[in-house]
Amino acid sequence: MSEETIIKHCSPTLAGLKTGNLFSFRYQNRAAMQNAIRLWNHKLRGKGIRIIPLRFRDKHALIYLYRPALLARDMQNQAVCDLLNACGYTPKNGDGCILHLIRRLAESDAFPHEIGLFLGYPPEDVSGFIQNKACNYKCAGCWKVYGDKEKAEKTFSRYKKCTEIYHLQWLSGQTIERLTVTV
Repeated sequence: MSEETIIKHCSPTLAGLKTGNLFSFRYQNRAAMQNAIRLWNHKLRGKGIRIIPLRFRDKHALIYLYRPALLARDMQNQAVCDLLNACGYTPKNGDGCILHLIRRLAESDAFPHEIGLFLGYPPEDVSGFIQNKACNYKCAGCWKVYGDKEKAEKTFSRYKKCTEIYHLQWLSGQTIERLTVTV
């Protein structure tokens, strides 16, 4: 799992702008991939970052890079709690919620729609996505927007700019450890 892959898919989380990011990683050897995840966790733990595989399928791992402190903060939001409760989660237990998400991912080829809450998406957009079956959205970027379109578009722009800046900084020799903000 290369630095470039993490920069490409997770810069907003590394910068402290976002709760988490997901990306698919193709691996040849599962044990080597899991060792790489352990190494990244060791390098980034002090910065408030955690990396875990959520699902394994056909030599692909779905990787979740996130900030446990931001996830815990998000789970204090009543709308988030209500949505997670409706899906069978216990929102006051972040680790338990992640384990429940892993089980939900294992049960189906589809993504459970509440996964957006683990990425820091606005709960009104996650709820709107579920209620509207992914239709009737106001705009789409990192997610489909059902709530505040202007705020979401500004957020999409910030995430894109962050990724561009991080990639340029990485190309100029900065390491992920130096680029990752402590939150």
